[in-house]
Amino acid sequence: MAPGVGRSDGSSVPRSADVARVAGVSRKTVSRVLNNEPYVSEEARRRVLAAAEELGYRLNQAARALASGRTGAIGVVALGTAGYGTASLLVHIERAVRDAGYALRVVNTPDGDPVGIAGAVESLLEQGVDGIVVSEPIVEGEVGVRVDVPVLFLGAPPAFSAVRTVTMSVGAHALARAATEHLLDLGHTTVHHLAGPRRWYATKDRIEGWRAALAARGAHEPPLLNGDWSAASGHAVGLSLASDPSVTAVFAAGDEMAIGLIHALQEAGRRVPEDISVVGFDGNPVFAYVSPPLTTARQPFEAAAHEGIRLLVHAIEKPDTDLPQAIDPPAELVVRRSTAPPLSHTDTPEQRTT
Repeated sequence: MAPGVGRSDGSSVPRSADVARVAGVSRKTVSRVLNNEPYVSEEARRRVLAAAEELGYRLNQAARALASGRTGAIGVVALGTAGYGTASLLVHIERAVRDAGYALRVVNTPDGDPVGIAGAVESLLEQGVDGIVVSEPIVEGEVGVRVDVPVLFLGAPPAFSAVRTVTMSVGAHALARAATEHLLDLGHTTVHHLAGPRRWYATKDRIEGWRAALAARGAHEPPLLNGDWSAASGHAVGLSLASDPSVTAVFAAGDEMAIGLIHALQEAGRRVPEDISVVGFDGNPVFAYVSPPLTTARQPFEAAAHEGIRLLVHAIEKPDTDLPQAIDPPAELVVRRSTAPPLSHTDTPEQRTT
């Protein structure tokens, strides 16, 4: 602080009155500048900001909330799980919220929690938030709650009414289709699908993308294989498939299930990719270092989170204007060595082109 610049009440914490005195303006002008309101001259704005910086003044967030009707916080409803996909999405949501200048409040909803989304949303509203992000992937049916702030549904359709809803896809349908098409392009006559739990929106999107790819190529649709996202469930399915020589390609709805599946096939003497090609889903970078390195559909968590938060912040700060055009996140298939063309009876691995 410059010599001779003191606080009006003798305390060590600067107040808006101190900023007004140093800047030579009224406290109302200080409030307008710090709340980024109009009708303030550039000269007055410059003096206020310079005085606030000199004094080390920070606008009290509670006071800002009273003045603007906003809390400066965005709430997130997320499934409480350590799974790579769910956890990665939450990390990128947090970064996007903070980059937008908002505080973050998170309520987890463990799978099977009877309170579920409705209780999580009510908790966030009680804490005070300007908007809510729902990245909860569980299908619960209609949620009995009415929300008076904008809500972003990320990777799932709207589950309840809100003053304004924003939906943002994470590209699961397109990625599932691309994964299936990759196997068909290699020459496999059909592709089996190891699906996730039926209560998840992600499971539904990936099944639909797989089915769309098969239908577009006129390929036979095999019966669904059921997993629960875990490597153990993939391993169990792999043991059941190992004895079926007609199975040459599997698209697993999650990387961990794909790794369990591969392990079971190898235990049973089936080679990957020589006998069976396997594609995973999510893009966990760890699985580039397994044997064989896993081909996977990489979900665009960062792009989807930042684009979704951009739209939500627009809905919060400009409620009377149309939402900007959403930018669809890119779909990326990371091709590694767990996939290859099918091996015919006369081919050898050395003769095959990968």
